Amino acid sequence: MKYPLLHDKNREYLISLLEDMAKRWLAHDGLWFQAVERELGMEQAIKIDAAAWEKFTQIEAQRIKSLLQLPDNGGLAALKLALGLRLYAFVNEQEIIDTDENKIIFRMNDCRVQSARRRKGLPDFPCKSVGIVEYSFFAKTIDPRIKTRCLTCPPDEHPDEYFCAWEFRI
Repeated sequence: MKYPLLHDKNREYLISLLEDMAKRWLAHDGLWFQAVERELGMEQAIKIDAAAWEKFTQIEAQRIKSLLQLPDNGGLAALKLALGLRLYAFVNEQEIIDTDENKIIFRMNDCRVQSARRRKGLPDFPCKSVGIVEYSFFAKTIDPRIKTRCLTCPPDEHPDEYFCAWEFRI
């Protein structure tokens, strides 16, 4: 029997476990990045991070697509479902705005990484270049017809209501 400790747990416990596991993953991601930054500097760390995210985001999208049994050309409807099951979705506050049948806006309203930096009095982490890779490859893996455009992402200025915003269109 796989995972015997989880079989008698209720829904709330399992959801809290998902959130905790996502926090553990994010902590590892942050510590990995900081170690590379210490050794090679911020510019190289971001370059290496983007390369890692290019691969990881495709794996994540493929696994979610398989789990949800999403069709190959599921469009924006499939992307919306998939975005809701990313590891980030369990630790960040995000929203999707339907603008029309061919375009959605995805906003990261509360980013755990950026909020932690803000609490420490640090500037926003400049994640735009990595985000472009991450969101573009995620969306294309869900449906290769989807085009991704960054509307704002640090180091860009952004409103207080969200840290980054992305446009996805078919």
